[in-house]
Amino acid sequence: MQMEDVPFMDLKPGPIVDANAGELARTLDKAALTRALQDSRRRTLALFRACEAALGPDLRVPQLPELNLPLWELGHIGWFADWWIARNPQRSRGTAADPAAPRTRARQARRGIDADALYNSSEVPHHSRWQLPLPDADATRADLAESLAETLALLSQAPETDEGLYFFRLALFHEDMHAEAAVYMAQTLGIDPGEPDTAARLDAPGPRKPAQIGVPAGVVTVGHTGPGFAFDNELGPGLKAVEAFDIDARPVSWAQFLPFVDSGAWSQPRFWSEAGRAWRQASGAQAPRHLRRTPQGWQQWCRGRWRELEMDAPARHLTHFEAQAWCAWAERRLPTETEWLAASLQPGFEWGQVWEWTDSAFGPFPGFEPHPYRDYSQPWFDGRPVLKGASAATSARLVHRQYRNYFTPERNDLFSGFRSVAV
Repeated sequence: MQMEDVPFMDLKPGPIVDANAGELARTLDKAALTRALQDSRRRTLALFRACEAALGPDLRVPQLPELNLPLWELGHIGWFADWWIARNPQRSRGTAADPAAPRTRARQARRGIDADALYNSSEVPHHSRWQLPLPDADATRADLAESLAETLALLSQAPETDEGLYFFRLALFHEDMHAEAAVYMAQTLGIDPGEPDTAARLDAPGPRKPAQIGVPAGVVTVGHTGPGFAFDNELGPGLKAVEAFDIDARPVSWAQFLPFVDSGAWSQPRFWSEAGRAWRQASGAQAPRHLRRTPQGWQQWCRGRWRELEMDAPARHLTHFEAQAWCAWAERRLPTETEWLAASLQPGFEWGQVWEWTDSAFGPFPGFEPHPYRDYSQPWFDGRPVLKGASAATSARLVHRQYRNYFTPERNDLFSGFRSVAV
């Protein structure tokens, strides 16, 4: 089918996201970085308290590929900061630090606990974490408090340079990422994470008539430039040419997506890629995750209850396969990473409610060199798609046009959606 033809609209930039917040966060000085680390910790602990209230003192969750034990998550956050800051003899060298430099013992060693054997995500397989002898919540919180205190003390002595602050900024962004993962976990488990602003942003409706933006041919900078912090997969930037194209001004809404399901097209193999058909057969999915059809209309499972679906909000909890299939049905396509970046510079381009699947594979830019945290990017250059933008659960500090998120195409626990390009 053809989407309804709509005229180009000269829209004002939407109030969905502050595109400058993440840019500023990359260059936080010591005073601002201190406040940001404290703020991130407050969110971490608040989300953990919501899990405790819902799950009880043992904090057990099902063993699923998309989940981690809340106690493991909390301990890992503190361990990560200690490993790269308090225990790292080369922390002042930034990206030039040797990741294999000998470390001092972890703070938990005085209690006879090998924190490296518990929390090192590079060495502790995901499936094994349910069998680990994890310290209880009170002990884990106490370790976390000591870790933050030491981090802030060392930050006060750190050189006020990008190299001197690199690992402090890395620890901040790492904790922010885990906070967003905690919101995903809450959604998966039917827990109210207690963040009403996040819920309000997720369901902020857009215009009922979808607007298109015309992006002229030109060049766009792909990758990080300038001073401040950058993730290693963002480096090696360059100018890339783009042809003129037309793109949705905002992510595809439920009102646009669900006719694909209601019309029966969802069950037609011709709209799905081979991998998408295999996913649909294996999962048994008859509709997007967390949705159900009732005599009164579509409902969505959110924050532990069923509620009427906000049809003009961006569709979310979609796999890459579902995004591709809808595009095939609508005779549209997903944008490339470069096209998304070019479009994001245009007036009227709204982003920041959902992560957006693209048609680009996650891979290195020319001249890629891994940073000391070797497992951040390089192991995942396996063809999985790039997601651009941010979600309503993303910390404002992480919101950055050049940020490259990456998940395997079957993942639908995150707040993931898409926008489309005219073919």
